[in-house]
Amino acid sequence: MGVSHDTSTFAVSSIRSWWCWEGRHHYGHAKKLLILADAGGSNSVTNGVWKEQLQSRLCDRLGLSVTVCHYPTSTSKWNPIEHRLFSFVTLEWAGHPLRSVEIMRQYIEGTTTKTGLKVTALVNERQ
Repeated sequence: MGVSHDTSTFAVSSIRSWWCWEGRHHYGHAKKLLILADAGGSNSVTNGVWKEQLQSRLCDRLGLSVTVCHYPTSTSKWNPIEHRLFSFVTLEWAGHPLRSVEIMRQYIEGTTTKTGLKVTALVNERQ
């Protein structure tokens, strides 16, 4: 999570942080990364900044081959992350004022499910 106004840069920075903190530890031999993205906004299929950021800040620096699959417009609700994560995060912080990024992070990290989902959250303050 973060406070950036530049979604393309923020998204790439967040993916890179995830890879460095968790991804490479769990998938150390992986040379490829699959990213599921919605079709609109700053990470859209037509946004050159998004593509350039992925190449220069993720692929080139980490030596990964990245494939991005964009959901068609209005279908991002079928993203498995939406179903496994966001609904439970929403339940965790329901009825609580979200007065700071740190409070939001604490609620997100407090999210668990009966099936064993445990959420890790970092605040990305840089781009």
